[in-house]
Amino acid sequence: MDERAFEEIVRAESGRVLSALIARSHDLDLAQDAYGEALLAAWEAWPVDGVPDNPGAWLTTVARNRMLDRLRREAQRPRREFAAVRMGGIATVEVEDVEAQAARLRDDPLEDDELQLVFLCCHPALSQEAQIALTLRTVSGLTTPEIARAFLVPESTMSQRILRAKRKIARAGIPFRMPEAAELPSRLAAVLHIVYLVFTEGWNSTGTADVVRADLCAEALRLARLLHRLLPDEPEVAGLLALLLLHDARRGGRAGPHGELVPLVEQDRDRWNRAQVAEGVALIERTLPLGIVGPYQVQAAIAALHAEAPTAAATDWAQILALYDLLERLEPSPLVTLNRAVALAEVEGTEPALRILDTLVSSATLAGNHRLYATRAHLLARAGRFDEASADFARAAAASPSAAERSYLTAREAALRTALASNGT
Repeated sequence: MDERAFEEIVRAESGRVLSALIARSHDLDLAQDAYGEALLAAWEAWPVDGVPDNPGAWLTTVARNRMLDRLRREAQRPRREFAAVRMGGIATVEVEDVEAQAARLRDDPLEDDELQLVFLCCHPALSQEAQIALTLRTVSGLTTPEIARAFLVPESTMSQRILRAKRKIARAGIPFRMPEAAELPSRLAAVLHIVYLVFTEGWNSTGTADVVRADLCAEALRLARLLHRLLPDEPEVAGLLALLLLHDARRGGRAGPHGELVPLVEQDRDRWNRAQVAEGVALIERTLPLGIVGPYQVQAAIAALHAEAPTAAATDWAQILALYDLLERLEPSPLVTLNRAVALAEVEGTEPALRILDTLVSSATLAGNHRLYATRAHLLARAGRFDEASADFARAAAASPSAAERSYLTAREAALRTALASNGT
């Protein structure tokens, strides 16, 4: 078994396994330590014995046994220390607490551990950014660099953010328990953002050479469906589910025959999943009339306009621009402004859009962001400013964390250079 195959299995199983362990033990560090030991045992055993039919169950069993062994040792330690010191007040794990943890580990698995753990990690004692970062690292198995890219912050900043969140949980004794129904609304915004970021990492894969990581997209959709089942009357839950369905419906057309990235305007729309499009459109059409409009619903409405257009040329860009105007009022951000500029270019032409992008180039948040330079390159090429477009395609390719996207951007830059050379310019 090679390292890549092992990493793929770990990526696929880590979220479910770690979620189950934390849900049983209510102890983040204990679960992570035991899971690390289980991974080491798998690395040693699987090349000899073969990969088990159910790797996740194997890892869960081994890690749970490691936790039980450790808890048994902890249970004996207070008795030994008490006998040695002959006095009370020793600051150690209480026997009854350890035995309660062990009992939980022996229980049958709870249903939907990952969704429960998402809510558990979104404790109000943590900042929302810390809640999201900790959950993405713990539940969804994203690496620290992947999470840092999602937040547009340096890797070192994200690493410290996750570490501080874990330390605060340990110091404050924050319990890992499912919140009561009354507590759910205060945690919902962070939970929705987590599911959205998991899908985003799957849709714009940075951890593999593939255009899309289908496993992460499927996991985000699964969690979104569970959330909708749990909170069917929450408009933004429905909006998020509709958004993910409508994006994922286009997955079949997003990669070419050789695994290359195919941009939206060039995709074969016959390869889109029309059943998912219909489900997403129906969901957002039922939700929008409720009158409580949030960012996910607006994004889903934009995705619906793209998905329902029979051709790229038939896209209702004026309506999309109006929706981006609304989104910018509801949830302003540089990325929303970037996407609005794309719609503006389709409605009013490239020059007004390029003026907006020029202001974003000088902003600290998007400085060096590959999406900004890729978008600017497309618009510069459309405006006939080929030298500038070529340079921005090169900048975007150098900055992109996605191998498939780098290949696409490099090819566009090379095509422009070839065209410039043939024209003698």
